[in-house]
Amino acid sequence: MASTILDLLHHLRSGNSGAPRLTWYGPGGERVELSGRVLDNWVSKTSNFLTEELDAEPGTRVRLGLPPHWKTAVVALAAWQAGAVIVDDGDADVTFVGPPGAAGTSSSDAPSGGAAAHGGSLIAVALGALETAYPGPLPGGALDYAALVRQFADSFDPFDVPAPGDEALRTQDGSFTQSSLLSGFATPTPSGARVLITAGDGLPAVLAGLLGAWAADGSAVLLHPEVEATEHLRRIEQVTG
Repeated sequence: MASTILDLLHHLRSGNSGAPRLTWYGPGGERVELSGRVLDNWVSKTSNFLTEELDAEPGTRVRLGLPPHWKTAVVALAAWQAGAVIVDDGDADVTFVGPPGAAGTSSSDAPSGGAAAHGGSLIAVALGALETAYPGPLPGGALDYAALVRQFADSFDPFDVPAPGDEALRTQDGSFTQSSLLSGFATPTPSGARVLITAGDGLPAVLAGLLGAWAADGSAVLLHPEVEATEHLRRIEQVTG
């Protein structure tokens, strides 16, 4: 069983790397399926974006002003792989935001005001599966994640490897290290289970559920708040937990 995020990502891209690891159901019938190899590819590109474009390193504070979404999971894994600390309030060195009005995003996470209002670097993320650029005008001083991330390498070799005891997540409920993300924060999940996770549960619960599924060598189906968890959906996705 993986003990750190780097172990987890190594497992996702090796062995049965073509198996589905994350399936997203979005509004309007959108469905995105990521195998372990594809998920790791997105995470690697984002880690390279963070370290090369934004100078992220162990201890860099990253705020996810994004709704629960498959791209949010990618950014979280990438931040942890680079050794960054995800924070849910206070000052941040890098802040990711989605389009205005994205379901699951609080008003404090709206991209209005631009980079100056957030402090540090501001990254605007398009959430549509086929969007190759941020929809509409970018917030002032923001970088366009969708337009930039694809140019970065498909593999990531950290210059400064995060240690198991390094802080990785800081919430109002406490702090978690690289190792306790999987041993204390992640939701315990039966081995190999395919779990259903609803975005309406909030980002901390979603991330905990995803990490629990992957740490147990399983997979997850993540539903947008507007998508109903019907028995038909559960059956065709072979949900077991």
